[in-house]
Amino acid sequence: MKKILTVAALGMFCISGMAQEAKDQNEEGFVFTTVKENPITSIKNQNRAGTCWCYSSMAFLEAELLRMGKGEYDFSEMYIVHNTYLDRADKAVRTHGDVSFSQGGSFYDVIYGMKTFGLVPEEEMRPGVMYGDTLSNHTELTAVSNAVVDAIAKGKLRSLQSDENKKPLWKKSIEAIHDIYLGVRPEKFTYKGKEYTPQSFYKSTGLNADDYVSLTSYTHHPFYSSFVLEIQDNWRWAQSYNLPIDEFMEVFDNAIMNGYTIAWGSDVSESGFTRNGIAVMPDQEKVQELSGSDMAHWLKLKPEEKKLNTKPQPQKWVTQEERQLAYDNFETTDDHGMLIYGIAKDQEGNEYYMVKNSWGKSGKYEGIWYASKAFARYKTMNIVVHKDALPKAIKAKLGIK
Repeated sequence: MKKILTVAALGMFCISGMAQEAKDQNEEGFVFTTVKENPITSIKNQNRAGTCWCYSSMAFLEAELLRMGKGEYDFSEMYIVHNTYLDRADKAVRTHGDVSFSQGGSFYDVIYGMKTFGLVPEEEMRPGVMYGDTLSNHTELTAVSNAVVDAIAKGKLRSLQSDENKKPLWKKSIEAIHDIYLGVRPEKFTYKGKEYTPQSFYKSTGLNADDYVSLTSYTHHPFYSSFVLEIQDNWRWAQSYNLPIDEFMEVFDNAIMNGYTIAWGSDVSESGFTRNGIAVMPDQEKVQELSGSDMAHWLKLKPEEKKLNTKPQPQKWVTQEERQLAYDNFETTDDHGMLIYGIAKDQEGNEYYMVKNSWGKSGKYEGIWYASKAFARYKTMNIVVHKDALPKAIKAKLGIK
């Protein structure tokens, strides 16, 4: 009897062990292996400010300098933000509010900004310093500055008051507000023992704003031409070169594999973009429920019950037409700017882009996201890359020298 119980116990142990092993395999999640990784600077945190456009662009420029062998830089986002908000306020007033005044922006705001205003080191103009913090919180700034811009842009004033130098008083007011919340922009500063102006500091880095191009892929404009991408935060009306989707994605891989990084603008409102470091585009018509039930049952599950983002799944590889429809229907929106700096594979061989985010060291990978190529193909709004990161044939088609 005891022997029988012992055998039974061993049997239960084996079954339990097998079940645990199966459970462990089932819950393995994503296992990534790096294919190509280009150097980047440290993870930053935009905190309570809609400044991803600046953080991602600065991350891109800092990575560019690493690629160029210029060493590690940490640029001040708030310097460019301050200048950009003043320009956007002016544009909002000139268009009587038809151009929105908001915290958002584009990669071009930084490319234009470094050429026009220059750059300064982070130590000269840090986020949050004006209100005793180490991170940005632009909630109050936005409330105050929006009120001023709206009052002027949408008001019914016959004329605007100016000072003795003919500078509109509202401009002095909006500048003062940003000085109070963001800090006064330095005219001169000392960096590593040498004195600079923002312009001379920019020139000393070796960066050239004219070396960078914006690319996108939509059918409502001709391919191999450039057009103004119709999104609110493209208020400077910057142009992007238009490529067919396959060639657009070819640029991604060519750039990364040749040592370049990519400023990446994407829709992150999809459920496939998790808050735990994963961005995927599961193909729900092919995905089977983990318990093995039939497809009809799977599709009836509530969104929070679908285990589409917990381990490798079949991905939806969209067509050019599907991508366009999502843009036209506002299903793909201009949400967030990040930096793509590498390529990785999961345990099933699927490829992902390695992404530096600006939400601090959050998520499973401490500020790094893994975005599937399927997700990037579908949800990328536009990218900015060095012109030499383009394949030669594509560069020629676009007429870029």
